[in-house]
Amino acid sequence: MPPAEPQTIVSAPTEAAIFLVVTIASGAEDAVRDLMADAGGLKRSVGFRVPEAELTLVVGIGAALWDRVFGDPRPAGLHPLPAFAGSRYTAPSTPGDLLFHIRAHRFDMCFELAQRITDHLGAAATVVDEVHGFRSFDERDLLGFVDGTENPEGAAAHAAVTIGDEDPAFGGGSYVVIQRYVHDLPAWDALSTEAQEAAIGRTKLSDIEFADEVKAPNSHLTLNVIEDENGDELQILRFNMPFGRVGAREFGTYYIAYARDPAIIERMLTNMFIGDPPGTTDRLLDFSTALTGTLFYVPTIAFLDDPPERATEAESSAADPGATEPAAAAPDAPAPPASDGSLHIGSLRPS
Repeated sequence: MPPAEPQTIVSAPTEAAIFLVVTIASGAEDAVRDLMADAGGLKRSVGFRVPEAELTLVVGIGAALWDRVFGDPRPAGLHPLPAFAGSRYTAPSTPGDLLFHIRAHRFDMCFELAQRITDHLGAAATVVDEVHGFRSFDERDLLGFVDGTENPEGAAAHAAVTIGDEDPAFGGGSYVVIQRYVHDLPAWDALSTEAQEAAIGRTKLSDIEFADEVKAPNSHLTLNVIEDENGDELQILRFNMPFGRVGAREFGTYYIAYARDPAIIERMLTNMFIGDPPGTTDRLLDFSTALTGTLFYVPTIAFLDDPPERATEAESSAADPGATEPAAAAPDAPAPPASDGSLHIGSLRPS
């Protein structure tokens, strides 16, 4: 059997994006299945008219909605994103049942697809966060640094985001973590270029990473490089984008990171907000505040096209050959990892 086809996660940067997070009303679970089955058609109906705009859509499912709509089993890494609270900074955990990550080279394409999705869901959904992202010059964030330089490419990119044999029932899927950051630009701009570069760990104009021995222990790059037990860097894929409202003096970065294991991202977030070692928090957090934070599972295209029905208790027991009658009570599920994540605010360096 050929491997399950993933959604279009790996793609080139675009000029525009809409990040749409919704919650689903109680009793509206059938509307979720209907939307999933129609999502591909909605994307094609908009994108076919201007193919050069390269419109893409990625749909993610939150843990609470998964339990309501699909039940057990749940993808191994899907759980509510924990809050990260250190001595100085906090990253919140916020509600979200569905994520729609919409990208294109033209904003009008993103806008129409977002409109069609919300029209399709109707009263079943409440939009709890909507952010319109834009490309800023040569892929820079509003802090002035190139964002996404270290994203893996080619086969390495697919390997970084695609679940494999570690969770075969959900192979071909992925996980995505989103966070919305706002920046204190006046305070940031008051720093010298050298001080800004020290906070990031990279030169501003030429986008060259500092040598490890030169990086400050609280620089963004120092805290966001995660390695395995063999010293190999664990990678994720970021598609951060700037957003803002000049009249409201709102300037931000929408952080969105995909990984085959969300523990990598959570470990990065731990390093940033709690510190590694504890207390050595990310210097960027002196100027950037996290307002949202949610984790989603990204299913395969086949799952979206034909979403399964919720398994009954009898079916779940039958699927477990070790089940006895009566079935013994299952032990409490382990709590999600305390915080194993990263918050590459402005995706300054994909890890």
